[in-house]
Amino acid sequence: MAARKKKAQISAYLDQDVMKMLSDYAARRDLSQSLVVEAAIASFLSPDADERREAAITKRLDQIDRRMTRLERDLGISVETLAIFVRFWLATTPALPEPAAQAARGKAGERYDAFVTALGRRLAKGPKLRQEISEDVSGKPD
Repeated sequence: MAARKKKAQISAYLDQDVMKMLSDYAARRDLSQSLVVEAAIASFLSPDADERREAAITKRLDQIDRRMTRLERDLGISVETLAIFVRFWLATTPALPEPAAQAARGKAGERYDAFVTALGRRLAKGPKLRQEISEDVSGKPD
């Protein structure tokens, strides 16, 4: 049976919040607080700690980059959708004669409120337009 190495004892002062996190972590893992602290210090002082921190930061930056790419795509879809709609609407909607135009302006507020309500329902329940459009759509102009 191998002889057990004697460990050195230290005293450290911890902020109450840090101590609570330590206690909770050790209890969840069914480990002693001393073992958790020893592992944390060893990890912090290990020569590859900087590389691990850099890898974690790089991973987070990659996630942010992917999110930004999706946001750019979604914004592009939104702008193109609006542009196509406006172009189509302008091309297919004839100008109204003046008496009818006045009546239409009177009805505009009501129709706008209905539009905003429908938009709110769509945003709350989905599906979102960006989910209906394939991720594989090429970004090349038609």
